[in-house]
Amino acid sequence: MSFGQGGASWGPGDGGTPDWAALADQSAARARRKRLLMIGGGVLATVAIGAIVTTAVVTSNDNGRNKADKSASQLPAPAELPEETSAPAPSFSSVAPPPPPDPKQYISSAEKDKAPVTVDGFYPGKRLAMGDRLYLKGATSSSAKCATGTQGALGTVLTNNGCTQLLRATYRKDGVAMTVGVAVFATEARAKKAVDQASGGLASLSGEGVGAFCRGGTVCLRTSNSYGRYAYFTIGGFENGKRVTTADNAVYAVNKDLTNFTFRQIHQRGRTQASQAAAAPNG
Repeated sequence: MSFGQGGASWGPGDGGTPDWAALADQSAARARRKRLLMIGGGVLATVAIGAIVTTAVVTSNDNGRNKADKSASQLPAPAELPEETSAPAPSFSSVAPPPPPDPKQYISSAEKDKAPVTVDGFYPGKRLAMGDRLYLKGATSSSAKCATGTQGALGTVLTNNGCTQLLRATYRKDGVAMTVGVAVFATEARAKKAVDQASGGLASLSGEGVGAFCRGGTVCLRTSNSYGRYAYFTIGGFENGKRVTTADNAVYAVNKDLTNFTFRQIHQRGRTQASQAAAAPNG
């Protein structure tokens, strides 16, 4: 005969003594089932909480989009631009502006070259700087009788071609002295012809700290050129009277600087008058 109460069992023949091993197994089994139920409940609770959070996030996002859509729908409509305007459209002239005057035109003939011709205008100041080279200016002269500042046949050539003025200036540097002269003509053609026919040379100009040089048959460097209605000449050498040879680079360097400077001065004369003509009301 056996009775079951609370899962315990007693069997006949055991003298009414409980089966302690069976009871222990039953108790352990009940404890395992309880733990599994508790663990399973925790998982379900976690899933439920996750679902709640997900629903809240989705709902929040939906509310944000609804608010954004609502805000966008409440923005004012863009302003309508007028299709036509009564303001006149910009217009451009089809006539091209005249080109600026050519500076050379204003130094090629006396008709346009109206600026005063003076020795100080061509050779201003007491010194001349060309790069890092400095020249001291000596005596200067200006004469309407061009032959008075020449040697040999050059005076006759200048006079026959209608020279109206001869300007001269002397410069010196490191024992080298050189006189540069500008002969003025009515036209560019006369100036070129004078250079082509040139014979003899310019007379050196001493004074203002420069002694006589390139006189008495001393060999010196002579050059001639023209630009516009101006012919320009040089004569230079050593202040001590030493003859000039092709190996004397110092003399050639001085000649190059003075002729370049003279050319620039003539060209600047044309540029100045061309600019003034362009700025004039009827220019």
